[in-house]
Amino acid sequence: MKLNKKDILKALESITVPGEGQNMVESGAVKNVVTFGDEVIVDLTIKNPSLQAKKRTEVDVLKTIHEQVYEKAKITVNVKVDAPAQPAKNVIKGKPVPGIQNIVAVASGKGGVGKSTVTANLAVSLAKMGFKVGVLDADIYGPSIPIMFDVEAERPLAVNIDGKSKMKPVENHGVKVLSIGFFTKPNQAVVWRGPMAAKALNQMIFDAHWGELDFMLIDLPPGTGDIHLSIMQSLPITGAVIVSTPQNVALADAKKGVAMFQQESINVPVLGLIENMAYFTPDELPDNKYYIFGKEGARNLAEDLKVPFLGEIPLVQSIREAGDVGRPAALQTATPLERAFEVLTQNVVQEVVRRNDSLPPTEAIKITTMAGCSAVKK
Repeated sequence: MKLNKKDILKALESITVPGEGQNMVESGAVKNVVTFGDEVIVDLTIKNPSLQAKKRTEVDVLKTIHEQVYEKAKITVNVKVDAPAQPAKNVIKGKPVPGIQNIVAVASGKGGVGKSTVTANLAVSLAKMGFKVGVLDADIYGPSIPIMFDVEAERPLAVNIDGKSKMKPVENHGVKVLSIGFFTKPNQAVVWRGPMAAKALNQMIFDAHWGELDFMLIDLPPGTGDIHLSIMQSLPITGAVIVSTPQNVALADAKKGVAMFQQESINVPVLGLIENMAYFTPDELPDNKYYIFGKEGARNLAEDLKVPFLGEIPLVQSIREAGDVGRPAALQTATPLERAFEVLTQNVVQEVVRRNDSLPPTEAIKITTMAGCSAVKK
């Protein structure tokens, strides 16, 4: 039997294109129909990129021509997918805080690795270099930044900015600071669920007058939980720094911290890893190094994960003492500690510059399904 092109087109009008609501002739999905005796070639272009839609379209064409035109027709169906450009997964830009150039999250998968200490010393080192710096203490349940800046007795003042009342961050050592610790009593536990904590964070971010900042450092709580997602939904984070000690227990959690930021639905650049408590050198034996928590664990992890290694900080009593009295150790002049924090800070700044030169601005994430909260498979 000799097939007729008109008969083929008429049959194809009875087939609806998946996801478009029109038949494939009206929608323009049929690009070409060629007949040779009992053979027919149908060229189609659909917009639905799913394999299921492509297969269904092919099956519908075969079945319809066999039923409505000729049951023994030899049919070739060529289905091409021309899907429209999909918007980026991060469909919202977030609310950038006016005047803040770079937002760096300081995180750790595990508690007790000295993340807040590193944040405080990074902040004062940046300030010593001439940068305008702010620190947001996002550790709602265990805020320690006020102690480390010797401002735990301070309270933010209200200032009028363009007719709106805003919080003025507390300032010391050239660094602006806001923390939930300013709004609670020293012996008061913060017993809040996630939404309440997220609301408090948003107020400290958007209801504060930070002014012009080159860097805002966000001291995140340990882990990979609700506070982290709230921050990343609220702000376009420039990049994240992961702090770990060299021991395997801490490295296992640091790896999860890196994986969280690299998760496809989050996609925050990891600027690098910092190894804290890298080694111990006693004053009476200045040439000796004792690797109490293991040797170069974070350095090796950074190499394995292909992220920069930003530097190591030794286990020194004066770092702890300086944090307890609210004068970060990086303020000590002409000491090995000052130099160690300077090198670390220079590496962080270098990675921020490199990241800004090579990558587009980070977008705040928009989680629309529970998939954004799923376990990270890395």
